Amino acid sequence: MSEYKVIGKDIPRYDAFYKATGSAQYIGDITFPGMLFGKVLRSPHPHAEILNLDVSKAEKLPGVLAVTHAGKCPYKMGLYLVDRPVFATGKVRFMGEPVAAVAAISEDIAQEALDLIEVEYKELDYTDTIEEALNGEKTLVHPDLINYEYLPIYYPKKDTNIFNHFKLRKGDVEEGFKNADLIFENEFRLPQIQHVPMEPHGAIARWEQNGKLTVYSSAQSPFTLRNLIAYAFKLSHKDVRVIVPYVGGGFGGKAGINMEPLVVALSNEIKGKWIRLIFSREEVFLGTTVRQGLRARVKTGVTKAGRIISEEIEYVFDGGAYAEYGTNVVRAAGYTCPGPYDIENIKGDTYGVYTNHLVGGAFRGFGHGELHWAIESQMDIIAHELKMDPAEFRRLNVLKPGSINSMGEEITEHTGNMIECINQVADALDWKNRKKKDKTLPKNIKRGMGLAVLEKAPAMPTNATSAAVIKFNEDATVGLQFSGMEIGQGCITALTQIAAERLKMSFDKIQPSGLPDTDFSPYEWQTVASRITWATGNAIINAVDLAHIKIKEIASQVLEVDPVDLEVDGEKVFIKNDPSKNIPLPKIIMGYQYPDGHTIGGPIQATGTFTPYLTNLDEKTGQGHAAADWTFGCEGAEVEVDTDTGEMKILQLLGAFDLGTVINPSTARGQVIGGIIQGLGSAVLEELKYKDGKLQNASFVDYKILTAADIPDKVESIFVQTPDEGGPFGARAIGEHPMISIPPALANAIFDAIGVRIKDLPLTSENILKHIKDKKKK
Repeated sequence: MSEYKVIGKDIPRYDAFYKATGSAQYIGDITFPGMLFGKVLRSPHPHAEILNLDVSKAEKLPGVLAVTHAGKCPYKMGLYLVDRPVFATGKVRFMGEPVAAVAAISEDIAQEALDLIEVEYKELDYTDTIEEALNGEKTLVHPDLINYEYLPIYYPKKDTNIFNHFKLRKGDVEEGFKNADLIFENEFRLPQIQHVPMEPHGAIARWEQNGKLTVYSSAQSPFTLRNLIAYAFKLSHKDVRVIVPYVGGGFGGKAGINMEPLVVALSNEIKGKWIRLIFSREEVFLGTTVRQGLRARVKTGVTKAGRIISEEIEYVFDGGAYAEYGTNVVRAAGYTCPGPYDIENIKGDTYGVYTNHLVGGAFRGFGHGELHWAIESQMDIIAHELKMDPAEFRRLNVLKPGSINSMGEEITEHTGNMIECINQVADALDWKNRKKKDKTLPKNIKRGMGLAVLEKAPAMPTNATSAAVIKFNEDATVGLQFSGMEIGQGCITALTQIAAERLKMSFDKIQPSGLPDTDFSPYEWQTVASRITWATGNAIINAVDLAHIKIKEIASQVLEVDPVDLEVDGEKVFIKNDPSKNIPLPKIIMGYQYPDGHTIGGPIQATGTFTPYLTNLDEKTGQGHAAADWTFGCEGAEVEVDTDTGEMKILQLLGAFDLGTVINPSTARGQVIGGIIQGLGSAVLEELKYKDGKLQNASFVDYKILTAADIPDKVESIFVQTPDEGGPFGARAIGEHPMISIPPALANAIFDAIGVRIKDLPLTSENILKHIKDKKKK
């Protein structure tokens, strides 16, 4: 490393954040003179035909300047499967679906106008469960599914509610079961949950008379948002500009396209006016995406020695009324269906099904939190039945160098070290002494430990490209431009550190870019999938290398040497074997001027790009190369359970992750701690509840989330560092991973404490007590 080494340093995250973003605002703080305010009329029914829609009274209300609906805005949208109209067309498919929208000079008038809109509905049968969706006899949510536009790597099924069926086949699963000494079959479930970002979703749009559309949005993915708006509204990309201010949390819920088309549709009705639409918390629940629910069935064949030799898996995701991102969640969970295990024979069938629930989409972990809930519970069940140490059972079966994973990819010594992650967690928990009883505990209080492993790679299409720009200033300071979104993960700091290290320049000489503007910022596919440090970091390295090549080409003419004999650091360009012969960077980065005045070269700036090597997967087997950067990890929990009340006290939670080279330890630790706590909330509290197809808890009154009082006293992060050959300075992803296996680690700890196996989330006191009582009845 250079003398300017910044990789691995705890540079404060907000130093770079405020340096890059200056005085920018959140979407809710942005105002424009004469701005109008939007409101949305939503369906009160989970499934109903729209017999009549009368907006005439709303249109006549003083102060109302625009009213729109499917009759005026007949467009559809979708990232992978184009199945969702901007406004309900002909019928509504979930409670909360937009039916109409208004724009007025005040929010109060806009709300009054909504109240004047008259809608006549005919209620229809609705699909409320995964079983009803699979059966399809009650209703087909999308009878015309097979006629929709969709990418060829997804597989909807005609005349069903199945919007994607991903198949994974490896080896001969039936032969494997024949050779197994024991076979275990279990079913696991988890509910839909909300992302609950602190900042509600919001957008502001203006459509100019000349056809230029500008959208401000609290979005994770400005370029993908631009692409989807252009596609939905039949516009040229040059005519759509997306600007993103601060984003107050995303977790996948602000990826792709969400509520932006609603305000775009309104702006199309009254050109030249800024229109603002900010969701209330109830609208965030009803009108954005949620994490999909899941039914998982796992059948595992093992030898008496504990080696897994065959596994058959069926995942069925409750995708809600529209496929949205859920199409790709099915694919990502499908190719990772057995988790991080070395299994010779695998049969996996992963389905996404339509119901009349809220729209399922991307959520931190992207299907992996769901699949690991099932797999890591199943692994613990098998270990206990075999009377094996659950940690040792995992050490025996996890992927390791030489293993072939579920897709046919070979694991190498550079992929990551799962066993070391297990060892680190076991040591931190004092796992070997977990059976020692604390005689000071009351009789009704039982203590237990659990652990669960995990893996995840960024789920990306094969053309997920990143770009970055390096621009030298006259004084040889550097402007760094990229479009990875800062959503609290600290990417601005980490990416600036990567640039500084490659430039061999001090951190404070680099000015990172502000917030993305698609008219001026370099392209970025999306800020999702824990990919920005890895992918954009590689683009930055490539940009620096190109800039250095340009500097060397100019300097080689001045110093009369071959460019390969030159080196560049943050101060100068010099001859490698004679550093005294050099040119200070300020004298060359705007062009070198000879004593007679003539100048060669010009401003030094360079664009670097990075596209990982990925391939499509085989339709029949799921084999191929869909993952370029794996992160392995293990999480552990220690709990006390009150057998009289079912109350669980969490003594400690911890996670060990092999994230390669740690770019910024404090930021990485923040990601781990935050992810563990979010995983805890999804494990013990969070659940979207339906009755008669209608959501019952669309507010924090009834949808409970963690508070500071619920945080365990001990939450620990541990880093294993096996450098990734393909990552910037050996780094790999860590954003989503810490929340993935907290739920199974807790369930496994509960079983260790009281011998009760819970197969459905959340792990509330009521659920635990129910299982305790059920066990007593047997």
